Amino acid sequence: MTLGSRETVREGSGATLEDVGAVGEALAATMNATIMGKPDVVETAITVLFAEGHLLIEDVPGVGKTMLAKTLARSIAASERRIQFTPDLLPSDITGVSIYNQEEHHFEFRPGAIFANVVVGDEINRASPKAQSALLECMEEQQVTVDGQTHPLPHPFIIMATQNPVEMEGTYPLPEAQRDRFMARLSVGYPTGPAEMEMLDHHGAASPLDDIEPVTDGGTVAEMIRVVRSVHASSAVRQYVVDIATATRHSSAIRLGASPRATLHLLRAARARAALAGRDHVLPDDVQALAAVVLGHRLLLGSEAQLSRRTPTQVVGEILERTRVPAPR
Repeated sequence: MTLGSRETVREGSGATLEDVGAVGEALAATMNATIMGKPDVVETAITVLFAEGHLLIEDVPGVGKTMLAKTLARSIAASERRIQFTPDLLPSDITGVSIYNQEEHHFEFRPGAIFANVVVGDEINRASPKAQSALLECMEEQQVTVDGQTHPLPHPFIIMATQNPVEMEGTYPLPEAQRDRFMARLSVGYPTGPAEMEMLDHHGAASPLDDIEPVTDGGTVAEMIRVVRSVHASSAVRQYVVDIATATRHSSAIRLGASPRATLHLLRAARARAALAGRDHVLPDDVQALAAVVLGHRLLLGSEAQLSRRTPTQVVGEILERTRVPAPR
């Protein structure tokens, strides 16, 4: 399999930052040809992939949430499964179930839909809280426990879930513990006029997903994740991340601030952004660019902020303005 005119990076091949940039550019080119007019959204999705996180895509119906998730999934030659979340979905449909083998007289584990490298969860907030809770162990520990037996999930592993705003009919709000396990939340938004015209020209006759060819594979993505982990974050930058998270916990506008997991996710995402830019170190700019999408969905605003119709993104922006940025050395 090729990446443009060059070979893909194979797992264990000693990939470099240049390889991360090349794979990221190939993914972005493929995705931007399908998700038109949303380069920032595409960039964030690739950043979450290389940061080994999970992505929550929240917006009104029909703006391309599922299309974004499926485009990224089909751009990678790896195992892919889709879970359609409905009110009657059972936890065993997600994780799997033990079935008694009458011929061999023992129980066999039948893996559920979660056993894939890329899992697309469509309308995750239409499932009951009981079904949603089946994802908690999967997202945090990359494993499934059924009948006392633990089964590891494949690597790499990413869940890309879509959801409608909670005020939509027939939805259940995600519990705080599950929202906190998503590294970032994206809002696709409506396309611009020219982008929508281009979409009509290119997508009117056939599904754009039919033409997507994988530009990388699961082993390559795993190698990119390894490289991203090695990106340097100075003590000043790490302290900056901690200061931002601490500020959310003491803000009068916020009832529930960012967790330590959120702090870790913000640094990991910043490392991935730096690597995609070809840098071997994290800058405060990387942290600032990702703070809203990494922290916003985890924050519960206080009554005063809600009455004044402030959004978590606005509150995070105010915190960034008040938090001292480390000076370059």
